[in-house]
Amino acid sequence: MGDCFSLAKRSRIMASIKAKDTKAELLLRRYLFRQGFRFRVNDNHLPGKPDIVLPKYKTVIFVNGCFWHAHQGCKHFVMPKTNIPFWEQKLQRNKERDQRVCAQLLQMGYRVLVVWECELTPAQKREETLSGIVNEIWQSP
Repeated sequence: MGDCFSLAKRSRIMASIKAKDTKAELLLRRYLFRQGFRFRVNDNHLPGKPDIVLPKYKTVIFVNGCFWHAHQGCKHFVMPKTNIPFWEQKLQRNKERDQRVCAQLLQMGYRVLVVWECELTPAQKREETLSGIVNEIWQSP
């Protein structure tokens, strides 16, 4: 079965997907700021350009999209039915890069927190996730 969109429309859709300042990122950043945390955003001095860097707490936070980072067991991650070898290879490379970057940051002494976009979607789960992140940040390294 082919794609339900034309090549041009699919290309426009894929090109419109943002790498930073996503809805999930903005939600988390607003919450952290309201809680009194001050942070840097997309710091390119660190491996992987973490979405949020809390230098005072030596903590970085990545807000991962469920599709682009192949979140296993998530209803938002479905392997595309077309061009399967390309997507398998691309998503595998993304997962390997995530692991490599995490290891580098840990080696540098940072705590690494990963938040999946699906954890911020339903309101009840969102509050639980956000308060869990704050508790994790407050814990001593």
